Amino acid sequence: MSRIAIIGGHGKVALHLSRILSDEGHDVTSFIRNPDHVADVTDTGASAEVLDVENSTTPDLAQALKGHDAVVWSAGAGGGSPARTYAVDRDAAIRSMDAAAEAGVTRYVMVSYIGASKDHGVQPDNPFFAYAEAKAAADDYLRATDLDWTVLGPGTLTDGPATGLIQTDPENPGSGTETSRANVALVTAAVLELPGTVRRTIAFKDGNRDLVDALTEE
Repeated sequence: MSRIAIIGGHGKVALHLSRILSDEGHDVTSFIRNPDHVADVTDTGASAEVLDVENSTTPDLAQALKGHDAVVWSAGAGGGSPARTYAVDRDAAIRSMDAAAEAGVTRYVMVSYIGASKDHGVQPDNPFFAYAEAKAAADDYLRATDLDWTVLGPGTLTDGPATGLIQTDPENPGSGTETSRANVALVTAAVLELPGTVRRTIAFKDGNRDLVDALTEE
């Protein structure tokens, strides 16, 4: 059994993930911003802790993460103002990485998106621009740390079923990359158990290969 922290615990992917990990016998702490969401989280078997990551300092986050074996970043500003997108998806994410290192939590999984990079190609007048910039910065920062990181790049998220079947490194990440949130949760749970996924960026979408086979192929 491991102690696993999920930041952004009320998101759809995170709720799937906390149920999977709890059912596997792990001790899951889901950090959420809104206390009204506690019941939704505890229904999955996880413990819920209210923590406003946007306004928490690195020491605050380190104290919250202390004693855990792994952290999963599944938080996001959810659109809205560019300023808040940068504050959450970039700045708070980076603070959480520093906090994990400070707390001695070496395993860190980032839920990003397919195609996230500095060369994302999104134009500044596109509402998605701030998110693309923020995620690229956070992912790059994580890759430069000494943490045992994995960056996950799922395609366009859907509410489809948990098939456990994916395709990694799609040839054309710009279209046809539907990925169910339930499968993203299954992939996230799997990489926490697979040492070979450490220090890898894994792009994927729904496919026809067993996810463990797809994740472990060379």
